[in-house]
Amino acid sequence: MPRVGAGHRDPALELEIQRWIEAVTGETWPSDAEYGAVLRDGQVLCRLMNKLSPGAIKKINTSGAAFKFVENINNVQQAIKKYGVPDLDLFQTPDLFEKKDIPAVTNAIYALGRQTYHHPEWKGPWLGPKPGEE
Repeated sequence: MPRVGAGHRDPALELEIQRWIEAVTGETWPSDAEYGAVLRDGQVLCRLMNKLSPGAIKKINTSGAAFKFVENINNVQQAIKKYGVPDLDLFQTPDLFEKKDIPAVTNAIYALGRQTYHHPEWKGPWLGPKPGEE
């Protein structure tokens, strides 16, 4: 699994993840959108999780105070963990909401994408090589 050091963003990996999220959710990001900015409020990741695991996130906050978006991110983290992504691959809320460590967020999404191979109910698209085949 590609691991990017803290603060070292990988534009190619971010684009691969963006394309995967777009394919899974059926939503196209604006062409001028900045990766971290699109993900920051947790809404896209909530919708992604609900596509991978229907009903994983019951309520997605689409407006309101900052704490509502932090709640989205916390819900995503819990859903990712429940989906089977190990703790060591998770990110902290400030990594995304405050954009403190976008590479950690990228690594978590990549780990999530690879975890889909362990869910036979998921028919694709997948992200990254099948575990055990890299």
